[in-house]
Amino acid sequence: MTNSATTTTTQRRRRPARLTALAASGLGLLVGAAALLGAGPPAAADEAGAPAAGPGTTAHCSLPGRHWTAQARVDRARTERFAAYGNSGVGWTGGDSTYSVPLPGHRTVWLFSDTFWGLVNADLSRPTTVPFLNNSFVVERGGALRTVAGGTPEAPDSLVPPDEPGTWNWLGAGQATPASLDVMFLEFARTGPGPLDFGWRKNKLGRFDPDTLRLRDVVPMPSAAGVQWASWLLRSGGFTYVYGVEDLGLTKYMHLARVRGTDLASGRWEYWTGGTWSPTETDSARLMPGVANEYSVSRWRDGYLLVTQDTRELFSSRILAYVGCSPTGPFTEAATLYTTPETGAAGSYADADIFTYNAHEHPDLRRGDRLLVTYNVNSLDPNADLYDDVTIYRPRFVEVTLVPDRRG
Repeated sequence: MTNSATTTTTQRRRRPARLTALAASGLGLLVGAAALLGAGPPAAADEAGAPAAGPGTTAHCSLPGRHWTAQARVDRARTERFAAYGNSGVGWTGGDSTYSVPLPGHRTVWLFSDTFWGLVNADLSRPTTVPFLNNSFVVERGGALRTVAGGTPEAPDSLVPPDEPGTWNWLGAGQATPASLDVMFLEFARTGPGPLDFGWRKNKLGRFDPDTLRLRDVVPMPSAAGVQWASWLLRSGGFTYVYGVEDLGLTKYMHLARVRGTDLASGRWEYWTGGTWSPTETDSARLMPGVANEYSVSRWRDGYLLVTQDTRELFSSRILAYVGCSPTGPFTEAATLYTTPETGAAGSYADADIFTYNAHEHPDLRRGDRLLVTYNVNSLDPNADLYDDVTIYRPRFVEVTLVPDRRG
């Protein structure tokens, strides 16, 4: 299953837009406004037990016993760079997910799920006829941005298009391997005529040429446990840890799998049961509740840092940091990293429909203890708001310094 790659830069002229068959009414429903999945597998307690021993784990560390202070500020340089590019109307003009992967040649590839493409009006509204894709890349290099999509400039398409009508693919975390750029994808499908009538079906892996970013292959991934294995990828101790979410709508649980090395298509996945690793996917246990569909877990100081939007409260504006001593947890809440200013009627858009979601960190773009965190902004009325104002449906970039306070 292959697809050609289309690239645009700010130097190219605008191309004619094409009418897409996909409506924007489904944007942002990953945040859990309704239950999209049935009951998951039987699980252990909501919190994992003792940290795992063995390669890639740290049984003891200093992080959980300390008190932490977070100071945040907007990353204005990157925010303005994406705003100027999005306003230019030459490719990507807005999207969500916002994962990043470093590639050779001093490139950072930003991975987006639902994506608006093309023309932007002078008043920063967008025509209702602009193309709408379900996944795309934006490549950042030397302060310049360009969009990579499937199809052609005249008829852009998703990088991984649907296998059949009524389905689409949202992307998740990615990683660079010696041979490819590997990105996890989630296939969703319509289940009825209503705007909430859709659900997750299966996981898959998209493999891209690291130089051209053309899609080489799509490989089926484990999907038997009702877990969306795309939230985060972590390399540690000779393993690639694959974090997922069991999405029950208003309640979401973290799950964890791993493979030795970097080949996610090896077929040799192991699943954390709460006390050991099992080769059986349905043995996967719930590590903790309250994570978002997208979050991050990364090596930090002498342990691990979890960054997630707080989903224990509906449409929360809080981005939280948790710390732990093992990839398996347990993770202890450490600090509120940031409170998103856009959310709700009292937010910066003065619109009760605006919400924020799916925050995570970008460890390859850290500067010492200064973290780069992104989150997404959306509307419960996307067919009006996202066409009236192109600035809404774009990632926000925040620099956060997280340090022990005087008590720590």
